[in-house]
Amino acid sequence: MPARIRLQRFGRKKRPFFHIVIADSRAPRDGKIIEKIGTYNSLTIPATIDLDFDKALKWLNKGAQPSDTVRAILSYKGILYKNHLNKGIKKGALTEEQAEAKFKKWLIEKESKINSVASENKLKIENIEKKRLEAEKIINEQRYSAIAKKIEKENLKKEEIEVEDKVADKTEVKTEVESKEQQEPVKTEDIKTEQPKAEKQEPVKTEDIKTEVVKQKVDKKIEQPKAEKQEPVKTEDIKTEIVKQKIDKKIEQTKAEKQEPVKTEDIKTEIVKQKVDKKIEQPKAEKQEPVKTEVVKKKVDKKIEQPKAEKSK
Repeated sequence: MPARIRLQRFGRKKRPFFHIVIADSRAPRDGKIIEKIGTYNSLTIPATIDLDFDKALKWLNKGAQPSDTVRAILSYKGILYKNHLNKGIKKGALTEEQAEAKFKKWLIEKESKINSVASENKLKIENIEKKRLEAEKIINEQRYSAIAKKIEKENLKKEEIEVEDKVADKTEVKTEVESKEQQEPVKTEDIKTEQPKAEKQEPVKTEDIKTEVVKQKVDKKIEQPKAEKQEPVKTEDIKTEIVKQKIDKKIEQTKAEKQEPVKTEDIKTEIVKQKVDKKIEQPKAEKQEPVKTEVVKKKVDKKIEQPKAEKSK
């Protein structure tokens, strides 16, 4: 089998790059080769071909058969035309000088054609880029115009809102001024009448102060078990509250009757009350039996009723 001039693929996926090789026709594509004579890259415009002219012509003279793509490459480079002229020289149809002249003339024409095609391709690429840039400019101008319109609308809205706010502020100020004018000025007579009322108030009595102190103490003693998170309220606590309420009522009655200043009897009642409070606190601290508040309540009631009976006599 004769040798064959063909392409051997290299490169990654969808980016091929070819070697022009001499190989046995029975060998696989990526198999063993006899010789490499050039390269071919089809991705560039125009395609780049790097070929050893003399080696390719030698293998053609030996009888190597090129593949279809390699045949096109050899004709593009003028190797096939050179081989044709050499055959004419062997037959005697042409001399070497005539063959070289014809080949030089062909090369000049071929180069002129290649240059014209390359210039046309450059112009096409430049025109495509210009059109792309013009289209981008038009799109950008449209975007800028749309943005400018939006900004103008927003500014107009802001101005309208500011004008409305100013008008509203002015109207509010006017209404406030009118309302103030309509209101009558404060008279000096009202001020004078208020002063003697404050002067006529009687001074605070010692009885009121003492009763308030007693109330505060009772309230604190009732609130302590709540703060300590003790057991729920028992019947004893309820009874102490009832006793407290009765004491408060009797103290108010004494105020209404305008009794004399606090006597020794009132002091005794306070002492009894404090003792009751201590007896109520002791079972909570010592966990003893609860104090019988009913007996204490009766004693307190008797001692409070005694001064009333003496006065009535």
